Amino acid sequence: MDDLERAARRVGEADAILVTAGAGMGVDSGLPDFRGDQGFWRAYPPYRQLGLSFVDLANPRWFERDPALAWGFYGHRLALYRRTVPHEGFAILRRWIAEKKGFVFTSNVDGQFQRAGFDANAILECHGALDYLQCLDDCGVGVIAAHDYHPEVDEQTFRARPPLPACPRCGALMRPNVLMFGDGGWDSAREDEQSRRFEQFLAGAGKLAIVECGAGTAVPTVRMTGERLARALNASLIRINVREPEVPAGHIGLALGALDGLRAIAKQLDSR
Repeated sequence: MDDLERAARRVGEADAILVTAGAGMGVDSGLPDFRGDQGFWRAYPPYRQLGLSFVDLANPRWFERDPALAWGFYGHRLALYRRTVPHEGFAILRRWIAEKKGFVFTSNVDGQFQRAGFDANAILECHGALDYLQCLDDCGVGVIAAHDYHPEVDEQTFRARPPLPACPRCGALMRPNVLMFGDGGWDSAREDEQSRRFEQFLAGAGKLAIVECGAGTAVPTVRMTGERLARALNASLIRINVREPEVPAGHIGLALGALDGLRAIAKQLDSR
């Protein structure tokens, strides 16, 4: 039995599907690949001139030092995510979940699973989401939706034009409700509630298949979570990763992109 057939069998026989996803999940939708500084700078050339990497910019200090720079970076991404159409792989995963129990665990902040029609109450965004804001001054307003903020960003400089989002309670600058590097001010209240629902799902999951898409080792949160849960729950891990498909013994690694891998498994399932 080859790996694709094994993967299809484990998906088909599972009582529940846990989808775990990293940045590689969005590449097939046309979202930029930030792998390494060169990949980031290809997507955002002005930052090369400034000598700023993704890690440099994904830091809350910029909202204090240079709000237009900070919101240029995050505002451009927010607008990009809003206009991006999720690829066919999302629909494949939705079909599998519709036939069973399902949940999504993702480190992505792009909101693509919600835009693809997944149940928002069955998603855990462990690093937050750009569709939500929090007050920079932590005035107690909590986490609020960013639906009323439509960023305008200069495409040459990637600096945001005013007005920048202001807190409806105290008037201070708002920042994205995402976990950044060196971030001691992230309001995790929304993620905490998602985590409670996730634990409830795991408690009643039964025979579980974990389908991991595009999660690399550079930020290993998703990979480590899937491997931990596979051990703890005796679950099957199916890792779809074109560059880093290696898996612990007894699990399945497919050296494919997310969309190609999901299509290939779906084809196997349909032929059974």
